[in-house]
Amino acid sequence: MTVVRDSAAPSATRPDPLVPARRPVARRRVNAAGTYVLLMGLAVLFAGPFVWLVLAALKTKAEWVAIPPKILPEAPRWGNFTDAFTEINFPAYLGNSLFLSFLYAVLVTFSSAAVGFGFARLRGRGKRPLFVVLLSTMMLPQILTLIPTYVIFARTGLVNTYWPWVLWGLAASPFLVFLFRQFFAAIPAELEDAAIVDGCGYGRIFLQIFLPLSRPVLLTSFLLSFTWTWGDYIAPALLLNPDQTTLAVAISAFYLDPHGNPDATVQAAAATLYVIPVLVIFLFAQRYFIRGVLGSGVKG
Repeated sequence: MTVVRDSAAPSATRPDPLVPARRPVARRRVNAAGTYVLLMGLAVLFAGPFVWLVLAALKTKAEWVAIPPKILPEAPRWGNFTDAFTEINFPAYLGNSLFLSFLYAVLVTFSSAAVGFGFARLRGRGKRPLFVVLLSTMMLPQILTLIPTYVIFARTGLVNTYWPWVLWGLAASPFLVFLFRQFFAAIPAELEDAAIVDGCGYGRIFLQIFLPLSRPVLLTSFLLSFTWTWGDYIAPALLLNPDQTTLAVAISAFYLDPHGNPDATVQAAAATLYVIPVLVIFLFAQRYFIRGVLGSGVKG
């Protein structure tokens, strides 16, 4: 007797093509372990310089110049942090850095948001080529504009004042403009149309609708621009006198031993204190920072 096999019935040994193949649990665990090992290695790589800085801040001068180098200090010298406060007017330079960083961050965030809103929502001829020109300025090395910028500020009498940071903030940042433009372009047009029907102008739409919706990007822009100014050395060194300069310049230039040589261990202690505020701000705001960066890439 011949048995006729139904060709439509699924074979017991042939996998169903509509069901995705499942990777073995062991393989997934190995991949996860490899990912964690890679991330831990990168974390150690990026944290290494900061750990070295902290260890240098706790060494004595003899341990700093010892050959072969000593990685761990025999007895941590916490007095280096006290010397960092007393050898220079640390609070005054810290206040100058905070003021300039906060001033520039607020101004450039608002101006960049306004320009990004214009590129995202307003209509006009030449908008796309103008946006391309704006983005192309990000490829221009900053060192090329350093001397012309200084000459302009010197001839207009703005050296040794805080006006350069005000003008830079009002001029907006191409990168932040791109960030805001991407975020605003992803907001549904129906929201804008409904506001226009209700009689809102574009200024009111920007201030009362789009800005409240862009809090993650606003915080991201503020953090980025704050750290740019906080870590800037060249502009304060060129444009401000020693009494008005920032903490970055003071740490690199004003910690000297009796022979006029850099006091390396005290500099390391001051640099450690200099880095901590930015780390604390990022740790508390990292969730909004990541959300702002990801939200700005939703729509091109």
